[in-house]
Amino acid sequence: MTTTPSFNSWVICSQPNPQANLRLFCFPYAGGNSAIFRTWSNSLPSNVEVCAVEYPGRGRQIKSTPLTRLEPLVEAIAPILLPYLDKPFAFFGHSMGGLVSFELTRLLRSKYSLTPFHLFISARRAPQIPLTKPPLYVLSDPDLINELHSLNGTPKAVLESPELMQMFLPILRADFAVLETYIYTQKQPLECPITVFGGLQDQEVSHEQLQAWREQTIAAFSLHEFNGDHFFIHSHQQLLFKLISQELQICKRSW
Repeated sequence: MTTTPSFNSWVICSQPNPQANLRLFCFPYAGGNSAIFRTWSNSLPSNVEVCAVEYPGRGRQIKSTPLTRLEPLVEAIAPILLPYLDKPFAFFGHSMGGLVSFELTRLLRSKYSLTPFHLFISARRAPQIPLTKPPLYVLSDPDLINELHSLNGTPKAVLESPELMQMFLPILRADFAVLETYIYTQKQPLECPITVFGGLQDQEVSHEQLQAWREQTIAAFSLHEFNGDHFFIHSHQQLLFKLISQELQICKRSW
């Protein structure tokens, strides 16, 4: 029997489950931390152990300097995850987390010959589609705060607190830099199935940009869209859990 590896500040398993035969690694959106996924185990199959990845600069990594480029981030995460990859695993990433999990999947394949059983991408355009909007990470603090108001992902209490924003803005600016300096490199499509989730009212990601993920796998592909904005991950959780659970059960039957 395998067990959950001992504590480290990068991987947070809020409800360790040594009996699980699948690990689902969850990657947060820009400015987010592992706490987003703290209760997910309660709503997913009992054979799944949920492990959230904590980026530097927040949560248990609050003392670490946030990274500002994607390549160093995934290169740092990959060896940390290796002890956890002793059983089948899947990735879920929302927004920034979608891109991180995709490039991490490509790195694990090329460097360690490891592939997740399933890749869940949420609220993120396909990686081959370039950024068309001006970058946010170069904005002044007041202009960046104005943009945050329109994105609807930062709690009002945080936006209106100078003290909290002083802590939050450097993290968010670093995360935006990770996304906005990313340069896609064409490689062989993945061998694992990809399931994509999107919000019908998401002003950041269009249906076509979600559908374009189909090019990134030679395995099964599916797209599910919710009646919500960019943060449907919070407003439509039960339906999201149902769809993830269905795909994980399909994965289980294929082992």
